[in-house]
Amino acid sequence: MTYLNAITEGGPDTPLFFTFHGTGGDEHQFHSFARDLMPGATVISPRGDVQENAANRYFRRTGEGVFDMEDLARAVARMAGFVADAQASRRPGRTIGLGYSNGANILAATAFAHPHLFDAMILMHPLVPFTPAPQPGLAGKRILITAGRQDPICPAPRTQALADWFTAQGATVDLFWHQGGHEIRQEEVARIGALLVA
Repeated sequence: MTYLNAITEGGPDTPLFFTFHGTGGDEHQFHSFARDLMPGATVISPRGDVQENAANRYFRRTGEGVFDMEDLARAVARMAGFVADAQASRRPGRTIGLGYSNGANILAATAFAHPHLFDAMILMHPLVPFTPAPQPGLAGKRILITAGRQDPICPAPRTQALADWFTAQGATVDLFWHQGGHEIRQEEVARIGALLVA
């Protein structure tokens, strides 16, 4: 399984770092950002394979905040295969995922079904409008969620509910708020950097 993607190969035994863009982004949106965060890591950034009004996405939706659950299941299966194939050919010591908005949603949804794929996840402004089934395989995973308290796309109660759900699965969760909306702010970028060097 493959996607159009950007790849920067790292050295042997280095982490494998996946980035997932937001709606309307592409494989370049966070690729250099990840390279700067973890010099030497192998960075892989897939482009979403569906479009909404010419904007790239990883799965379809039927309205703002309303997922097409059948297409989400398709996307999760495809993404899990893509990540697993990359791992099999490189055998990294650890695998990290970073996603923003729609990219955070496909990252989270993939982890719900395939918790073994990622050791750490950075979910920037995620929206998960449903309660996932329990997933004990997430125990011990490190998860950073960043969000804006005034985000009109990802309401704060939904973000808190997602953080609480991950915590209930035994994951180590850091929930970082800024006072803005859906934009990425410098203070959350600093928190991401702190997670990766810890």
